[in-house]
Amino acid sequence: MLNKEIISDTLPFLNPGDTVAQALDLMSDFHVADLPVVAENKLLGLVNEDVLLNAQGDQEMVSQLENSFSKVVVHANTHFLEAVQRVNEFHLTVVPVVEEGQEFIGAISVFDLLRQLSSAVGASENGGIIVLEMDKVNFSFSEISKLVETNDAQITQLNTYSDQQSDTFFVTLKINKLEIADIVATFQRYEYRVKYYFGEELYQNELRSNYDHLMNYLNI
Repeated sequence: MLNKEIISDTLPFLNPGDTVAQALDLMSDFHVADLPVVAENKLLGLVNEDVLLNAQGDQEMVSQLENSFSKVVVHANTHFLEAVQRVNEFHLTVVPVVEEGQEFIGAISVFDLLRQLSSAVGASENGGIIVLEMDKVNFSFSEISKLVETNDAQITQLNTYSDQQSDTFFVTLKINKLEIADIVATFQRYEYRVKYYFGEELYQNELRSNYDHLMNYLNI
């Protein structure tokens, strides 16, 4: 998904002649702490709520704060993960999207990015999650996939990340079924370190069923 494809349809921008009071009202209405400032379809920069709050007065024009504008942008035809990186790196709630020559075509809010990330990692899909901890040199997608498939399951999402402090490599697997105890046992049998796993285990379901039967019997 490209940045231009997830631009918000409703997020406003500011004109240089808008007042500090108007800008703060818009930020409050749209629950953001940043807004683009645009003149003749050209992006002048991104103004932050703290900059507005430190202005000399509510009627001061936004253009008078231009020296404090952020110049962080993302480009229209790059992957949306560029926007995720910018938002995370600069602690933004909104990131402007531009084409060649700083032509402003819209903005993406952090809420848009969260929705897109949720879709990209399959967060809304049913299934179990397994997190493996390993040395990066030992990572083999083909082997991990094979071990999952031997348990009549498939990997629907796989994400990796490194802990820079400990130099540890983590692999997060989304599995297409909730009962994953057998898969976890397989990984452990092959000496994989299973850091976390989340699913709806069969033995837990059976335990709950037996408990319900007992309660029904005692209530007779």
